[in-house]
Amino acid sequence: MGRVVANAIMSLDGYVAKEDNSIGRLFDWLQNGEVALPTPAGDFTVHLAPTSAEHWRRWTSSLGALVCGRTLFDVAEGWQGRHTLDVPVVVVTHRVPADWVEAHPDAPFTFVTDGVEAAVARARELAGDRVVAVSGGTIARQCLDLGLLDEVAVDLVPVVMGQGNRPFFGELSSQDVLLGDPTVCLQGDRVVHLVFPVLR
Repeated sequence: MGRVVANAIMSLDGYVAKEDNSIGRLFDWLQNGEVALPTPAGDFTVHLAPTSAEHWRRWTSSLGALVCGRTLFDVAEGWQGRHTLDVPVVVVTHRVPADWVEAHPDAPFTFVTDGVEAAVARARELAGDRVVAVSGGTIARQCLDLGLLDEVAVDLVPVVMGQGNRPFFGELSSQDVLLGDPTVCLQGDRVVHLVFPVLR
């Protein structure tokens, strides 16, 4: 089975979005370089510095499935039925959005109503030996609390937001969680790419 990795583009003070769910300057680094790369779904093109471009290629080519929460799904308007990273998406929700499903019958989206653990298990089935990416702070926190994560990947942006809708993981059930030393530490242009193993 592939690794389960919580990933986020994050401000220096730990936020992944503003209070209104807008992203401010968090994604600026995706358009500030000379290497043009279409997203896997082909819905837009990123322009990255060479170091970030290589990191992006490795990351996107490793993915097999994505797990997110209902809030992120709703904010992104279900990515119009095809995620930018062009992988199956498993959405943790209390209620299946029947109208959306009816409007997007061929979308590779699965809605799981019996919790995060079941959602990750389904995503791992879909991903096979490829990476399951967990997006959204609430879902990442639950995965960390449940011992489901293998790694935490952060694209750290040198901006201080001051406040936001929540820090990446939010409030954990334990006092703190110690991660291992980074296995990836790459300086890009206005971003640092970091990957930390989760110690077990």
